[in-house]
Amino acid sequence: MDRLETVYHYHDRTKHQFGRYARSAGHMDWATKPYPFRRHEGASLKLLPQTTGPLVDLSWDQLFVSRVCPAPFNDETLGAFFYLSMALSAWKEVVGPGGAIVSRWALRVNPSSGNLHPTEAWLADAGGVHHYCPDVHGLEHTAVWPTGAWKMLTTQLPAGTMLIGLSSIPWRESWKYGERAFRYCQHDAGHAMAALSLAAATLGWSVAPLKGAGSKEMTAMLGLGDRSIEEAEHPDTIFALMPGEILKQEVSLNLPQAEKLDTPPNILSLDHTVWEIIDQVVAAVAYSSQKTVSISPPATRDKIATTTNRDLNAFQIIRQRRSAVAMDGLARMTLDEFLGLLERLLPGANNPAFDLFRARTKVSLLIMVHRVDDLQPGLYMLVRDSEHLADLQRFTSDTWEWTMAAHQSSEVPLYFLGGGDLRAGARQLSCNQAIASDGVFSLGMLARFKHTLERDGPEVYPELFRETGAIGHMLYLEAEAAGLRGTGIGCFFDDEVHRVVGLTDHSWQSLYHFTVGGAVEDERLRTTAPYDS
Repeated sequence: MDRLETVYHYHDRTKHQFGRYARSAGHMDWATKPYPFRRHEGASLKLLPQTTGPLVDLSWDQLFVSRVCPAPFNDETLGAFFYLSMALSAWKEVVGPGGAIVSRWALRVNPSSGNLHPTEAWLADAGGVHHYCPDVHGLEHTAVWPTGAWKMLTTQLPAGTMLIGLSSIPWRESWKYGERAFRYCQHDAGHAMAALSLAAATLGWSVAPLKGAGSKEMTAMLGLGDRSIEEAEHPDTIFALMPGEILKQEVSLNLPQAEKLDTPPNILSLDHTVWEIIDQVVAAVAYSSQKTVSISPPATRDKIATTTNRDLNAFQIIRQRRSAVAMDGLARMTLDEFLGLLERLLPGANNPAFDLFRARTKVSLLIMVHRVDDLQPGLYMLVRDSEHLADLQRFTSDTWEWTMAAHQSSEVPLYFLGGGDLRAGARQLSCNQAIASDGVFSLGMLARFKHTLERDGPEVYPELFRETGAIGHMLYLEAEAAGLRGTGIGCFFDDEVHRVVGLTDHSWQSLYHFTVGGAVEDERLRTTAPYDS
């Protein structure tokens, strides 16, 4: 089986069906639940300042108008960068009789499937490689550079440029989700990429992805090669973080190999279940080494007029993000609020959430509208790229209307497919979860699948999920800005979704579901501060 066949095999085998869920343990073995925080034994630790409030008086809506004046780079701003992207946001506690804490778990700024957090963040600077530790909001020093290697790497880059890496530990997800876990790791990498991009934007810093970096080179640079097979950690991406001057032209780089310090990673579980198909797809999608690794200038921010400037602080919106566990079935949105939310999901130069996704977008959104004022309940498509329209019309059912939704003053490319009360269907398609029917709307993210894989190769398979993860992160934050709450849905009946819209092959595939609505708070839970003062 070649690499592309392996990807198709993995993708189809890990679909949920009405009569069969994707393979997993079938239960949660609490004795082997992975420890939630990766740490490195013996590593020196630098605690970062905790940012208790915004460093810049910036509203959420202003973040999407023009580039912010760059904040100076120092320990405080570096701490803010991670505090707004990968840090803990709160602790949740179940309090029993007499006030005893029965259970306690951390929440983070970046979303994660099942709150399991397979994604790890790394910072590379002149001093070497540092692992970010969300449990203490600090950086562990895990590797140094050969003499002169960092200077050679950054000669053509703006002064102060650092590299940020992301890696995934599939065991964290497969403990609960079995073979489908690789998908969720990629969602979470996309969540993290959007979170880091937005955090940089709040400081006026820029980010730019490395093009052509092979998986082996990224592994060597981040020092990931000493992980056990059961708790293997795979590189996802590396990008440049530029806190000062912006890169003016594309430059080529040679990634150095880090010299690892004697700081072995901690063991997350004492026992494991090995899912061989995950190892197979990881190998199939590994980025091939290329002769040239390059960085292109970051996206240009154009000043644009906007009538939306709600009194919402960007720092607060980012830090307050939560996942709803239940929806009230009552909340509504106005049409203007709904269209404003959808507009923030579109790629473009003024949307920093997608700064690390330079390729043309491959995802459009199938939306089941339940309760939006002045908009007929029913099925809609947000066409996120004009090139998608004809392709979606070609491969979906010829019974759909494909008329522009009634919003003459908006440029949001929202198409009406058909009307009706879809709440029961939304619930059934999302593994019978009531959150899909009880929200204001729910949606499925359709990726242009076959065309992309066969044109660009198997290594783009994770990128499709990462793009949906970035969209999901923006949905979370825009829900907060609307006074609502969002929830990512990884469990859905894949091919049943495809049948609803008339898809009969791999041309388009649903990769991620989401819902937005009025959250029902669990009064049994107590929220406490993320870190000790």
